[in-house]
Amino acid sequence: MALQFAANLSIIFTELPLLERPAAAAAAGFSAVESWWPFAASVPTDQELADFEEAIGEAGVSLIALNLDGGDLAAGERGIASHPGVDQRFADNLSCALGIAKRQGVRVMNALYGNAVEGMTRAVQDDLAIERLVVAAKAAEEVGARIVVETQNHLDSPRYPLRTPAEVIALCEKVRAEGAGAIGWLCDLYHVAMEQMDPTAELEAHFADIDHVQIADAPGRHEPGSGSIDFRRALGRLVELGYDGYVACEYRPSGRSEESFAWRAAFESPDSTAAPSNGQSEQGARG
Repeated sequence: MALQFAANLSIIFTELPLLERPAAAAAAGFSAVESWWPFAASVPTDQELADFEEAIGEAGVSLIALNLDGGDLAAGERGIASHPGVDQRFADNLSCALGIAKRQGVRVMNALYGNAVEGMTRAVQDDLAIERLVVAAKAAEEVGARIVVETQNHLDSPRYPLRTPAEVIALCEKVRAEGAGAIGWLCDLYHVAMEQMDPTAELEAHFADIDHVQIADAPGRHEPGSGSIDFRRALGRLVELGYDGYVACEYRPSGRSEESFAWRAAFESPDSTAAPSNGQSEQGARG
């Protein structure tokens, strides 16, 4: 079984304006793409929506995953799901994202938990997040999508409190207990490795909770083969476990974007456990 790869339009092809990136992804051989929230506002104008969706359609690629409003990521914000005083913002953004999902066939919607809020306990933030994620997961299920929650690493996102898959899954279980089953873990191998965990061991231990997979090598967050993650071992095990979703390339190319995809062919071939060389032994280096 060959893996299916998608390109993240928010971090790859940044040499180009956003609306030109879907076509660049198609030219690079991708049939699917994903994106962080692609607009400056929680709810963009009708024209901004139309332009973005038109660019996807004209490129002939599928939008398979979309982040909800993450705030100002460049300034260090990491979502709003657990933040106080943003009920209307979250609801309006969710409604807009659900509209995109329904029209485009998006199957995965990433709800970033948000940074720790000064003066608030983690338990209170969890309660806010659970309340909103229940609503989001129930609504996503109605359009054939699922909500995912991801970990972040302490170096890139020092104020983001969800560090381990177990923490995310515990949160998801509380959401499911409220009758909202369309929620799971976004398994980002880069963040797992940057927390000094073995990516393969973590995806094995929590495979039943994985709804989406993203990759970048660590350290550096560049393409596979540029760091220490043993992708032969990790992605090979993903195939063995029967993963049938997309693996999204959420990395910063170390050079020009179109020159960063040579590694992909080995995994898209029938022998999908082959891998690019990264100077590691067959056992690989644990992140």
